[in-house]
Amino acid sequence: MIFAGIIIFLIFVIIIIFSFPQFSPVPYFPSNIKDMSLILKALNVRANQTIIDLGAGDGVVIFEASQQAFKKKYNTQFYAIEINPVLLLILHVRRLFHANRKNIHIINKDMFTLNYSRLIPAKQSLLQQNTTFYLYISPWFIEKTVINIASQINKFDLVSYFYQVKFLPKHTESRENGVHSVFSYKG
Repeated sequence: MIFAGIIIFLIFVIIIIFSFPQFSPVPYFPSNIKDMSLILKALNVRANQTIIDLGAGDGVVIFEASQQAFKKKYNTQFYAIEINPVLLLILHVRRLFHANRKNIHIINKDMFTLNYSRLIPAKQSLLQQNTTFYLYISPWFIEKTVINIASQINKFDLVSYFYQVKFLPKHTESRENGVHSVFSYKG
């Protein structure tokens, strides 16, 4: 009986954490694993790159991309930005058992207030920045997020899952269709 009470309490706590915007203003919807090959193609994982997943959730994209970099022996840095405490716990546990854990960084910060320029290695020149952002966030937050990134970083690539970034020029966009669309923007 005590065990059932603990389980019910834990379920209640998880529901509260996922339901209130104070814990995460963007609801958790994981990227569809069936689209992973399209997402990885769009991220174009390469040596000495920095990949930043905003609202990383359970880390499905960051861990798959990191595995790809590990197999190719790339020194690519991966940043998972998340504020939901349950998802942060999942990210940290998954990182513990990942072969490329030294290149995976988990940051408990709000994506709207984070200073992205601090994540970019100082050795990269402004013209040769090799930074890619991955977004799978609500369309209501995309414009605000991309404007925030652009105000801090001059040159970056962007991959948006499911939602198009409507205010960016079409000539920078490419689109792949799977279960959902993957939009790539070259900076």
